[in-house]
Amino acid sequence: MTTTGNTWVSYILDLLHFGQTNPERDTSIPLSMRVVSLEIAFPWLDPGKSTPRILNGTDLINRLTVSPRIIKTHLPVQFLPKSFWEQKCKIVYVARNAKDSVVSYFHFEHMMPLFPVPGEWVSYLQAFMEEKMTFGSWYDHVKGWWEKKQTHPNIHCVFYEDLVEDCGREIEKLCCFLGLSPSPEETERITQKVHFDDMKKNNMVNLSTMFETDTKKTSFIRKGKVGDWKNHFTVAQSETFDEHYKQKMKNCPLEFRSEV
Repeated sequence: MTTTGNTWVSYILDLLHFGQTNPERDTSIPLSMRVVSLEIAFPWLDPGKSTPRILNGTDLINRLTVSPRIIKTHLPVQFLPKSFWEQKCKIVYVARNAKDSVVSYFHFEHMMPLFPVPGEWVSYLQAFMEEKMTFGSWYDHVKGWWEKKQTHPNIHCVFYEDLVEDCGREIEKLCCFLGLSPSPEETERITQKVHFDDMKKNNMVNLSTMFETDTKKTSFIRKGKVGDWKNHFTVAQSETFDEHYKQKMKNCPLEFRSEV
């Protein structure tokens, strides 16, 4: 799902795999071109051509020369290409509590001209509850991936709230899942590089090099906190949302923290 910490985890994974063997990529290639989004599509003008063509995620993925290839997607589990399962790819699913997700989603769409105009907060929150988001229902997305995880050992879940609470601990869990053994010094170096304040200033990570974003309205890497929903939800909105949430998630054992 978008705005749940995918970029954060993507950067961690890129550094774990290539931080030592190919360190120059961290300062010369935007993260969005190192960890390609499967479903992305945008106009591209080839050298010597006068007419642009649509470059999609699979084109960019096929151009990746490193191994392993790290691929990002926001797709619901039922839309993931079968080849990912057939090839037994390692999958890291990133999830965030619903209230902070919708707030972050709201700000994200304000800075993305290619997305539908998000409108006012009140109507946007209602659309979220009615499951009319770009990538579908937050509830179905989370439940779908969580259910898949129960039968697929190659899926590891990372929760945004856990990253905020103790990023180093979550990096260790990722290493265990991926079979990586970085030195304590390398783990500490990565933990420092992916600190929120450093990522916000890093032009290779914060999307400031991408023409599609309007960072004058809001920044892509905005606050990096748990509980920002309290600055947007009224008491009445929070109570209504909580009741709706209970109904949508009543048969799901998955629990999120809305504050740390």
